[in-house]
Amino acid sequence: MRNKNYVNLDVNPCKMCMPMGASIAFKGIESAVAMIHGSQGCSTYIRRHIATHYNEPIDIASSALNEKQTIYGGSGSLKKGLKNVIQIYKPKFIGICTSCLAETIGEDIKGIVTEFSKEEKTDDVTFITASTPGYGSSQYEGYYFTLRRIVEELTHKSPKNETLNIIVGNISPADIRSIKEILERMEIQYTLLPDISHTLDSEYKKGAYKKIHNEGTKLEDIKKMSGAVATIEMSTILSEENSPGKYLEDTFGVPLYKCPIPIGLENNDRFIGLLNQFSKLEIPKKILEARGRMLDGMIDSHKYNGEGRAAIFGDPEMVYSLTKLCIENGIVPKVVATGTKASKLKQMLHEDIQKIQEEILILDDTDFEKIKELSVNEGVNILIGNSDGAFITEKEGIPLVRIGFPIHDQIGGQRKVSVGYDGSMLFLDQITNTLLDEKHGQYRTKMYELYYLRNEAVL
Repeated sequence: MRNKNYVNLDVNPCKMCMPMGASIAFKGIESAVAMIHGSQGCSTYIRRHIATHYNEPIDIASSALNEKQTIYGGSGSLKKGLKNVIQIYKPKFIGICTSCLAETIGEDIKGIVTEFSKEEKTDDVTFITASTPGYGSSQYEGYYFTLRRIVEELTHKSPKNETLNIIVGNISPADIRSIKEILERMEIQYTLLPDISHTLDSEYKKGAYKKIHNEGTKLEDIKKMSGAVATIEMSTILSEENSPGKYLEDTFGVPLYKCPIPIGLENNDRFIGLLNQFSKLEIPKKILEARGRMLDGMIDSHKYNGEGRAAIFGDPEMVYSLTKLCIENGIVPKVVATGTKASKLKQMLHEDIQKIQEEILILDDTDFEKIKELSVNEGVNILIGNSDGAFITEKEGIPLVRIGFPIHDQIGGQRKVSVGYDGSMLFLDQITNTLLDEKHGQYRTKMYELYYLRNEAVL
């Protein structure tokens, strides 16, 4: 195994900015509006990315800082923007994050928002601020850091209850619905944060259009997270300072259990095992049956997946779970990459990689140019990650199986299911079928090159 941390040369980076992750986190709260204190372009860029992935109308407000406010301060612009948001949307919750510009000029958004709330007497609106400069980290840290800020500001000491806190990673609305279904089958009372299962994938309804959803994690439920029996947080690589579960443990003594995103057999076993500690029931028959079907499906596809040589990229938590899934079914992850600084990824995968008798490259803080170069050099025949890597398919002909955020060159990113035993098997089937399509599509050409041209050269 060769573990090398390649320097990010900022050529087509394999990541997005912190406010992107913050905006998605805010969208999982009831009756919420997300707002970016920064230039108009920042909210437009983020709104476009989120809208094309989830295929929903996405409103993200902006304080629209300009040159003058960059010099003299943008407090007036932020207050005016907040006033307009309250008047137009009538939200219960406004999440305000910062862009590079606001952070560079040193805006005290918490102070400005506190001052605004007193001036306008907005007691019926909850404000949460998050410092998220685009240059600070990636959307991965922005997502979890914002969840921590929500928990820090809203949660207060409350009586002990039978609720289990579930803090999910940046997965699809359909994935979250699957997680909720598992929790309900096991008859577990829970508070899930953030809940984008409806807010970013809503059903069609006739009648007047509603600007914001009253779905999402309830504010009252967040306030009571301090009294939960435990927290299960889908993060194994996340630093403690960005962990909402760690804050609940340190401040209120709520036990914290970490687990990967439940993709793959081992990761699902770990998640279900944790849930079983807090369920009053035996593991339901339907869940055990789903596990059995996954095992059967893995046996069916293993002989084909043994030919897979994959490049896996995206958020660190997603990359970790996908790599585990591949190794379980014989696919060799030749290149494992994330644009986020996540050196712990190598440590987490070390034991699994030892099972493979091939050289594996694990990269963090990297870019797509390096991923493309290594994919070609290492003989990769399948890409697994978000659609930002589609240009590698265009240039090198390596097929891409899309998962994660963003997927903006195909439809249905919000409906993709990859968690749970059933979801993991469905996604593994996509990988297997992509490998089979590639094999069948290239079979005659390869046989011609391997046998006819070689024999002709010998003659």
